Amino acid sequence: MSVQLLKDVEDEVTRFLSELIRINTTNPPGNETAAAKYVGENLSQDGFKCEFFESAPGRGSVVTRLKGTGEKPSLLLLSHLDVVAADAKEWSVDPFGGVVKDGFVWGRGALDMKGMTAVEVMVMKLLKRNGVALKGDVVLAATADEEQGGLSGADYLLRNYPEKVFAPYVLNEGGGVAVPTRNGNVFTVQTAEKGILWFKVKAKGVPGHGSMPNVADNAIMRMNRVIGKLGNYRSRVSVVPTVKRFLEEMAREDPLLEEPFSRLLANPELSDEILDELAKTAPDLAEEIRPRLKMTIAPTIIRGGVKENIIPSECEAVFDCRILPGQESAQAIGLIKGLLGEVDSEKLAFEGLQVQEPSESTAETPLYDVISAVLREFEPDCGVTPMLTTGGTDSRFFRRMGSVCYGFQPMFPEVSSGKVVKREHGIDERISIENLVFGTSILYETVKKFMS
Repeated sequence: MSVQLLKDVEDEVTRFLSELIRINTTNPPGNETAAAKYVGENLSQDGFKCEFFESAPGRGSVVTRLKGTGEKPSLLLLSHLDVVAADAKEWSVDPFGGVVKDGFVWGRGALDMKGMTAVEVMVMKLLKRNGVALKGDVVLAATADEEQGGLSGADYLLRNYPEKVFAPYVLNEGGGVAVPTRNGNVFTVQTAEKGILWFKVKAKGVPGHGSMPNVADNAIMRMNRVIGKLGNYRSRVSVVPTVKRFLEEMAREDPLLEEPFSRLLANPELSDEILDELAKTAPDLAEEIRPRLKMTIAPTIIRGGVKENIIPSECEAVFDCRILPGQESAQAIGLIKGLLGEVDSEKLAFEGLQVQEPSESTAETPLYDVISAVLREFEPDCGVTPMLTTGGTDSRFFRRMGSVCYGFQPMFPEVSSGKVVKREHGIDERISIENLVFGTSILYETVKKFMS
């Protein structure tokens, strides 16, 4: 029996998402409470009892639960309500207008990740409306603050109200999007994510007149050497279990990938050379894989100087470092400080800004098996693969507590001019109504099968 698309929910899920986008939850400052209240009011129309939790005024999250018999472990449907900033001057529509046109819902958060909030709310409603006999609790949590690290959202809830939100299994953002190959779609399931190490480096110098640069000690020039040293650093390659399986599954689905990926797995130290070759025919895929094989360091902010004719005595830069599962932030910090020492350790200061360790869940679980089975009921020839994301999600907080967490928002690839496009955090972010219906249908069937 194949999975049927739930076309009858199209208007409801589209309208819900459109209204949710209109609630501006740009973080900072967030102001997620208004969105949490909207989610709660919508769920209450179907008889759900919702609870609200604020980590600070305006920083609200909403939680609700469908009770099961206790024969199976509980499952959490997790999403976040905050979004990144959007400059209306760059958009063709109001980024907070919730515009519905051309078969899409447009607006900041449509993909990241109010679209999944809409899908998860719809799944909860369908479970209740259809009287699905649940053998375990299904919990929904739509939280604050993910875009700024999650400390005032998911992490706050786990620290203060673990009995409300903790579940052995979690479905969240980060995966589910199909990768088109020559043999068909390969659907991804996010089972791992890189860790975050954000840090600041301050360079000291001696001020002087801009017309006499050799007399002063220019902090910007020192920072230039720091950026060169850190930005050009090439860490050792490590193929973590999730990436190994991803490469194997992709090679199985696409004959043209079999040779380069087999060679890469056999000779990881040659990854750059192999990916350079792959980039000639599949540049997007090559650049997706490259940062999943090693630690990366990227300069993201730089500040220095006070006046046109003064050599600056101080310059600072912020760096975004991402580490792989199996690596530890303390080791990365030691390595970075060693690299700084090669520049000029006495006139450089290191400051850690945020640290989140990497995390990984096994794909050898009943939930992963159900996800794979449901996808293949809908599309028999599709592939399914675990995936590592380079960015972080709130799943890391739950993995730290022992949960199996999967990023799974089922979606067909969004294609424009024959090319797959990614609009998360981008201009004119939008999600197709087709994908809202598809995501609801697949996720509903997955939760129903897994929990009953």
